[in-house]
Amino acid sequence: MTIDPPATGAPIRVALVDDQQLVRAGFALVINSQPDMEVVLEAGDGAQALRLLTSHQVDVVLMDIRMPMMDGLAATAQLTDADTSRVGESPRVVILTTFDLDEYVLQAIKAGASGFLLKDAPPEEMLTAIRTVHSGDAVIAPSSTRRLIAHLATVLPDEQKAPATILDSLTEREREVLVLMARGRTNSEIATDLFVAEATVKTHVGRVLAKLGARDRVQAVVTAYETGLVNPGS
Repeated sequence: MTIDPPATGAPIRVALVDDQQLVRAGFALVINSQPDMEVVLEAGDGAQALRLLTSHQVDVVLMDIRMPMMDGLAATAQLTDADTSRVGESPRVVILTTFDLDEYVLQAIKAGASGFLLKDAPPEEMLTAIRTVHSGDAVIAPSSTRRLIAHLATVLPDEQKAPATILDSLTEREREVLVLMARGRTNSEIATDLFVAEATVKTHVGRVLAKLGARDRVQAVVTAYETGLVNPGS
């Protein structure tokens, strides 16, 4: 799914956190070429990023995992901590990763990241990820991301998984919505599937997130897999 750039409003403020300067330069070139977003901060490790973010307002952070001083997992956990002092609201975090770091991705999402992006993803995919996360109506895309989350949720040790009882508070319709969310369906697509208004779907999604204690759709989808509500390949 492609998220179109917003027609009006201030540009999306992006921070790049990666210890490789060439990687940051490449991402910055692509991001700054867009009329609706701009890179406002760059950092070479998690500790530096946290220091800079206390005095800079940022909407979305692209965060590498393996970095010196402080890695992306620790930085994400601190950055999304509601008690951490910073300017403005907590930014959304998108983890930059590769498939050989699968085991760390779920940890990052649990730490508060709103999603993740493969480092070798096409530029348009990166831009879509930034817009999607910033919109607050994130979906699990592309399909490789859904497959990876499904894999991670099933290989986790049982003691690290969310208990199935966490779903007890959901109504039957809310469970249906969560299943469709896990399959990567957008609100409009869910509305079509269930023959209801999109506004009704938004209400259901909000209730699902609240009942599961999920920060966003990504965390809710992880819970759906962990509890067995959705199985890989379903």
